[in-house]
Amino acid sequence: MAAHEVTHVRTATAAEARPASRLPAFADPVPVGIAGFGMTTFVLSCVNAGFFGGSAAAPMVLGLAIFYGGLVQLLAGLWAFAKGETFAAVAFCSYGGGFWLSYFFLVRYIAPQMSASVAGNAIGLYLLAWLIFTFYMTIAALRTNVAVLCVFVTLTATYLLLVLAELGVASSSLLPIAGYVGITCGVTAWYVAFAHVTNATFGRDLIPTRPLA
Repeated sequence: MAAHEVTHVRTATAAEARPASRLPAFADPVPVGIAGFGMTTFVLSCVNAGFFGGSAAAPMVLGLAIFYGGLVQLLAGLWAFAKGETFAAVAFCSYGGGFWLSYFFLVRYIAPQMSASVAGNAIGLYLLAWLIFTFYMTIAALRTNVAVLCVFVTLTATYLLLVLAELGVASSSLLPIAGYVGITCGVTAWYVAFAHVTNATFGRDLIPTRPLA
């Protein structure tokens, strides 16, 4: 065997022996993302339902809206993009970076500058846009699992009730109902987070989510 052939064989063998470079492994972003969504939704919905002082207690939601519901959920969405999980990425980036962070600025800085009549219509339009987005995400959720679908169905219903309340359609009765439905949505989101983190920790499906696809 010629010297150059020996060198070629050694080079090929060395290349085969080297471990292939791999992208860094990412854990499942769903539990932290949907837990942030669930907790913030639960707290705001308790306020809407009239618990813990009702609207007077609304400012206590803002911290969650910035950090757990906002930034943490946004990071979970970027994490999901890195893993190629399109549905989770769109949901978490939209509700985290899109809804909860914008909700903070809307409530803290924008709405107080408007008259009551204008603010109601403006917030109604804002929520209507989120209702449309949530509705088509609910259609996409038909290919996920029953637990996630329940989150989106109850969230769609919550937005619908909030839109009607903000536009002045039986506000005094619809806002508490929206709160109760929102509480259901938050608890269901917590269930999804609980299922994902428990099943991942135990390495088997202990908590059912009932896949639809």
